[in-house]
Amino acid sequence: MSLTYAIPDLHGRLDLLEQALSRILEHVGNQTARVVTLGDYVDRGPKSRDVIEFLMQWSFPNLQLVALKGNHEAMMWEACNNLVETEWWIENGGNETLASYGEFIPGVSLRSVIPQHHLEWIAELPTFFADSKRVFVHAGLDPRLPLNQQSERTLLWKRYPKDTSSGHGSRHVVHGHQAEERGPIVSGGKTNLDTMAWKTGRLVIGVFFDEKPGGAIEFLEILGSPL
Repeated sequence: MSLTYAIPDLHGRLDLLEQALSRILEHVGNQTARVVTLGDYVDRGPKSRDVIEFLMQWSFPNLQLVALKGNHEAMMWEACNNLVETEWWIENGGNETLASYGEFIPGVSLRSVIPQHHLEWIAELPTFFADSKRVFVHAGLDPRLPLNQQSERTLLWKRYPKDTSSGHGSRHVVHGHQAEERGPIVSGGKTNLDTMAWKTGRLVIGVFFDEKPGGAIEFLEILGSPL
């Protein structure tokens, strides 16, 4: 396996995900490759349920999927398990997610709306993926700590200061979470792929050669309709 494709925050945009896979399949030809999705499959956009089901039912034999957890999946899971106030999740885009599952009546248990196997899938999502050259993560890493000592809060919620360019040791960090419409934002040690695709309709996929250190060898741009 020589190429890894990184897909950032989708937020319910099934249309962009389907276009992304068509483009990746065309790009990779009959080779095998890895696809890393960087989390935030739910909230804000219209088809959160469909994005989750697309990933759960992955059907591309030559593409190995590594689906990472984002902070919006964490919020959804915590709200459904009564660990946070439902309103907090709803105010952060959960309303659109609930609409994708059908009618939600306030006061009714979220678990009566969202299938248990979806929540179990979310619970089992890893928070990062590392190879010898890069670390793929939703939000970011603490450069002072080894990978096995990173906190979930950092991995899912960190926001890098604008002048930060370092990665994680010798590894390049590939992340989303920090929406930059003019992205991708590339520095010496990291690449931010989040272009607020759910709103702009512009999704950028990073293409990384597994044996070559540093950033992407190219970017694939998907242009859909803005919301």
